[in-house]
Amino acid sequence: MILTKSYAAFEAHKDLEPYQFDRRELRDDDILIDITFCGVCHSDLHTVNNDWKGTKYPVVPGHEIIGKVVAIGSKVTQFKVGDTIGVGCMVDSCQTCHACEEGIEQYCEKGFTPTYNGKDRIDQIMTQGGYSDKIVVREKFCLHIPENIHLAGAAPLLCAGITTWSPLAHWKVKEGDTVGIIGLGGLGHMGVKFAHALKAHVVMITSSESKGEDAKRLGADEVLISSDKEAMKKNKNRFDFLLNTIPVNHDANPYIQLLKTDSVMVFIAQ
Repeated sequence: MILTKSYAAFEAHKDLEPYQFDRRELRDDDILIDITFCGVCHSDLHTVNNDWKGTKYPVVPGHEIIGKVVAIGSKVTQFKVGDTIGVGCMVDSCQTCHACEEGIEQYCEKGFTPTYNGKDRIDQIMTQGGYSDKIVVREKFCLHIPENIHLAGAAPLLCAGITTWSPLAHWKVKEGDTVGIIGLGGLGHMGVKFAHALKAHVVMITSSESKGEDAKRLGADEVLISSDKEAMKKNKNRFDFLLNTIPVNHDANPYIQLLKTDSVMVFIAQ
């Protein structure tokens, strides 16, 4: 077994504490990673506090993982020792169902294996995440990370990044579209940057006027204050796409009014 140092939650609403545990030995298609950076996702907090009523303690959070390959299984072909590597919120799936065969393992019909607070498909040991010094992951669920990008900054791409990129790509946001990003937090700031990179006209929609300058620095062309009823009224039927990142319950109707006919708003926060 592989002795691992980490920080774990032992009960809800308590600070994380140092925790040592054993990672499993490498299987033929596994990679051992020395973790150098791990992002902090709001899902980690939900899990630590048992907000979703399924946490098994002790739990080591963290699913925005960057590290170096230090060992590989005998059948690993896509990575070598020394590679910089990333791991997101999944570490395994059945690989045999229709969803897995289509490359959308998040919809695995038998249930994907989450990076933490899940059970290993073979030995049933609980998975533990990236608030630790090392992790063992199936090769299929590892990603190459370019050496020329800021590695600490790259870590959130493994969750917040794909969470915002996926709807923009799925709904084919393109140059010339008017795109509203609702909320400027961990997800919203990614949405602004991606939509700007796609050459859309990006409008940051926020209730906080103080976030306007940050939004423009990240690439927003305009800022729309959602509490300004007159401004919201002037923007009715304007948007081709809305990405809603507000993480609390709220009335969606004012935002729906902003959409053009047959346009789309995607909710991605929890």
